[in-house]
Amino acid sequence: MILKIALPKGSLEEATFQLFEKAGFHIVRGARSYHPTVNDPELEIVLYRPQEMPRYVEDGVVDCGLCGHDWVVENEADVQEVCELPYSKATSRPIRWVLAVHEDARIKSVKDLQGKKIATELVRVTKQYLSQKKVNAEVEFSWGATEVKPPKLADAIVEATETGSSLQANHLRIVDTVLVSTTRLIANKKSLKNNAKKQKIDRIVLLLQGAIHAQDKVGLKMNVSKSNLEKVLKLLPALRKPTVSSLSSDGWYDVDTVIDEAVVRDLIPDLCKAGAEGIIEYPLNKVIY
Repeated sequence: MILKIALPKGSLEEATFQLFEKAGFHIVRGARSYHPTVNDPELEIVLYRPQEMPRYVEDGVVDCGLCGHDWVVENEADVQEVCELPYSKATSRPIRWVLAVHEDARIKSVKDLQGKKIATELVRVTKQYLSQKKVNAEVEFSWGATEVKPPKLADAIVEATETGSSLQANHLRIVDTVLVSTTRLIANKKSLKNNAKKQKIDRIVLLLQGAIHAQDKVGLKMNVSKSNLEKVLKLLPALRKPTVSSLSSDGWYDVDTVIDEAVVRDLIPDLCKAGAEGIIEYPLNKVIY
């Protein structure tokens, strides 16, 4: 059994490869190759643009793939969204498709765009949004560099943003949010009826979700004497409870836990003050709940 899986080519490519690496899949790509190799004989990988991927998955060209929910909606693709994978190129925040205008524009709401021009790559979704708002405006497909079009080439744009920095750099102001999107693993419905392929997809999902859960966490272990154990345990947050094991030396314990990386900097000095010794912080590849 070979499972054909498509990974996104472009801005999400590097983050996707890093995620698969943490999940245990070592992918090697050539400089211009769209067919990377992977250390799993049951997988065949191809790179597609996210904008086109839902159609290829629907048509059965590949069994499954990773792309944004936005492109599933835009393509009106008849695919199964197997799971949400909340990661993106810069942060773990969702992608927002926003209606934006030049900061000096008099446009305050979508109603002010009646009869005006909007540039976007997300044409179908934008037209549906305008229809819901009962606004009649021209929607023009944008081939790129959409942020630079207002106010001369378009009155407004609908563009994806993760941090908002590109919009600010181009002196744009957000008027409304059109769609919120995260990365999904999507699958061909016929492929999911194949037991072997479905089991393989489920295993990949488990490992990818484990890698995502581990992104902002670290492992922490330390030695603690019996007299200081209660004080140390009160300081430790954990997924459930810290693991406490007796050491060969009487009256000493090994304490292991998983915590948010953001709190480690402030936590370690407090642990030392409470009597913890031999503290080791280590990175995590996967956390499976």
